[in-house]
Amino acid sequence: MSPSVAFVVHGERIDARRVAEQAIATLDAGGTLCQLAVLTKSDEFSEQIVDPSVAVVVSLGGDGTFLRAAREAHGLDVPILGVNFGRVGYLLDLPPSELAPVVLGILEGSMDFDLRYGLEATVHHQATITSPVFATNEVSVEKTVPGHVARLHISIDGESFMTYSADGVLLATPMGSTAYNLSAGGPILAPGIDGFVLTPVAPHFAINRSIVLTGNQQVSLEVVGDRSAVCVVDGVSLAEVGQGDRVVVQRSSQPLKVVTLEHVGFGDRLRENLRQGHEE
Repeated sequence: MSPSVAFVVHGERIDARRVAEQAIATLDAGGTLCQLAVLTKSDEFSEQIVDPSVAVVVSLGGDGTFLRAAREAHGLDVPILGVNFGRVGYLLDLPPSELAPVVLGILEGSMDFDLRYGLEATVHHQATITSPVFATNEVSVEKTVPGHVARLHISIDGESFMTYSADGVLLATPMGSTAYNLSAGGPILAPGIDGFVLTPVAPHFAINRSIVLTGNQQVSLEVVGDRSAVCVVDGVSLAEVGQGDRVVVQRSSQPLKVVTLEHVGFGDRLRENLRQGHEE
């Protein structure tokens, strides 16, 4: 059976779906099997949206579409091509006419890709542990009650570190350090750094600085107050956590393969990413 391609688009992005359908028609005519996966507003972590046999995942949309598609590509250990229909700096501005040839190049092995390490999160309820969930950008534990804070005790490699009363605490990858982490005052990490960053969000009466951790460290975030919190992975709620529950986060051992068409330096990529973030 020939390798197949999954095109992931958001259901409300008619322009992205049109481009995907055009590329699929071209590839189908040449004998390449294709699948169109359309995202809806519901986004269940347990739901697999692409066929397990695909060799390439193509995301057409903005950041949310890419992050959802990246979880699929990572789970299958296949490359992901992110085509920009939004404002995210690490997605490619690829003309529609070039999409099918680029996909063929990926299948033939002639395209380069970067390895990007994400995070792996598990939720430890009192009697159960959830299956690991992959995060491309970040994992956060956040308050659920407006006007109040979440109380979260942080342990690093099993050693007690600090209890935060805060809007939340997030852990961001180098790739995600220019997203939520940056808006919360965290540092920007170069993509090749083997590590991740812990950033408190609006902490009360505590150290408000970020902590850069190595790639082999593990962080536990335990709810110690009587108010519940929510674990959020790449902007999507994963689970509610109550007193005594923990969210354990570490670097994923398997990298995400992100297709690149040309070398873009860190300075150029960062400048473009930040510029787009300030556009209206």
